[in-house]
Amino acid sequence: MSGAAWLKPLRHPRLWLALWWLALLAVVAVCLVPATDLPRTPPGGDKVEHFLAYFLLMASAVQVFAGRRALCLAAAGLVAMGVAIEFAQAGLTATRGGDVWDAVADLLGVLAGWALVRTPLRDLLLHLERRIAPGA
Repeated sequence: MSGAAWLKPLRHPRLWLALWWLALLAVVAVCLVPATDLPRTPPGGDKVEHFLAYFLLMASAVQVFAGRRALCLAAAGLVAMGVAIEFAQAGLTATRGGDVWDAVADLLGVLAGWALVRTPLRDLLLHLERRIAPGA
């Protein structure tokens, strides 16, 4: 299967894929910057942030990737990334610590984002592209 076959028939699939990769890099960067550089959150608020970040990453993957195999790989990659970040926080940073509950929040966010496959929202980006530039 070629790289393009993994992507939905969007007008600019490589642009959307690049933006998805940039979002991945942004999440990694935010998770590894010193905690003192981040705004304080209420107790448990970081779990909500983890859930939302991974929900948005997976929901975006649902918009960009076509087919079950591509989405399974995206989901597995996101879960692995969440776990790896927790190990990196524990082992590579002085102001952050790994937290299994952060990884659980990441997993739940991925599952919630993946659930969009079963809704009409799975093709939201396709519909938006057609509306913005019909017939282009």
